[in-house]
Amino acid sequence: MGLLRMAARTAVVAGTATAVSGRVANKQQQKYAAQEQEQQAQQAQAAPAPAAPAPEPAPAADDSMAQLQKLADLHKAGVLTDEEFAASKAKILGI
Repeated sequence: MGLLRMAARTAVVAGTATAVSGRVANKQQQKYAAQEQEQQAQQAQAAPAPAAPAPEPAPAADDSMAQLQKLADLHKAGVLTDEEFAASKAKILGI
């Protein structure tokens, strides 16, 4: 009977050791996975932001002409003074 008891005790100790080592390995694996996710998140935050959208193209010549015509009409109607007309015209023409 002594031999059977010793074999049973050895089996229990071995089984317990296997379970504990498996649990430890699982916890370490989870820890490393969490650290890897943190590193990836930090790298994603450190990545350069996407480039800003390109500025809108300058208004077409037809648009400028239409704006100048409207200004001229307002000036002729007396709504705009000579100085206001000149300033607005310079702004449209980019002078």
